[in-house]
Amino acid sequence: MSVIPMKSLLESGVHFGHRTHKWDPAMKPYIFTERNGIHIIDLQKTVKALEEAYNLVRDTVAESGTVLFVGTKRQAQETIQAEAERCSMPYVTQRWLGGMLTNWRTIRGRVNELERMERMRDKGDFERITKKEALIMTREIERLDILLGGIRQLARLPNLLFVVDVRREVTAIHEANLLKIPVVALVDTNCDPRDIDYVIPSNDDAIRAIKLLVAKMADAVLEGKAMRKDMEEETVMPTEVAIEGAEEVELTDEELLGAATLAKISSQRRPVVEEGEFVAEEGAVEAAVEDSLEESEAGWEDEEESVEEEIVEEETVEEVTVEEETVEEVSA
Repeated sequence: MSVIPMKSLLESGVHFGHRTHKWDPAMKPYIFTERNGIHIIDLQKTVKALEEAYNLVRDTVAESGTVLFVGTKRQAQETIQAEAERCSMPYVTQRWLGGMLTNWRTIRGRVNELERMERMRDKGDFERITKKEALIMTREIERLDILLGGIRQLARLPNLLFVVDVRREVTAIHEANLLKIPVVALVDTNCDPRDIDYVIPSNDDAIRAIKLLVAKMADAVLEGKAMRKDMEEETVMPTEVAIEGAEEVELTDEELLGAATLAKISSQRRPVVEEGEFVAEEGAVEAAVEDSLEESEAGWEDEEESVEEEIVEEETVEEVTVEEETVEEVSA
């Protein structure tokens, strides 16, 4: 089944080309016929090319790739921006800056400068400088945001370029060819397709045609992201199972330590006591403790008896002395 039915392509006017006297001879294989001085594009080849491009975009995104949407003509600006934001991909809808790909380091530096000035504005640092300086920086922020706002999240060079209107974006296509970045483009009958890696013969002037094809490329990006998420989940689950299994296995000292370390530890260890010897030793200790307790109790009893005897003797001596004192008083 085709990515887009041919009926939808016909209703959107994808098959209408330019006037016959404005055609590019390199587009002859993609032209079906001529009617009323206008070339008609072969939609059968459009359907095949569209399916190939759809699979390419989907697989590229599934492998963590990035697709840069480019369309600076008025008919395509709004559509490119809306669809690129829908699938969270970078885009260029204003003027293509020369060197945006070949001089990427400089372009990325301007993006970083834009973010720095925005942070200053949000923190209120503009209130600490003069009004003129604040106005100049505000205008610079607006200018850079218009030119570079679509590629702010692009941390590195894209893996694929999707272009609307090959004649208008010749600079972008040339830079992509220099860097060996594949280019997917909507090519009309007045364009040269020889610099395009994946040609989608189509009308690049009708707004409905542009919306239909760009939306399908955005759908391919979303499908690729879903595939990448599924693959990440499949790779994470076996890893977790392996970690759980590894936790259950207990390694011995011989497997964890080397021979020299084990020899050193064994020389420093105390002699190992067998379980029976340990029980006997524990019983002997308990018996010794009980004997010591009995001896201490016997000692306490002897001491108590001796103390009681001493108290009785003292009381007897006191009684005798009292009786003697009484006898002496009576005799007197």
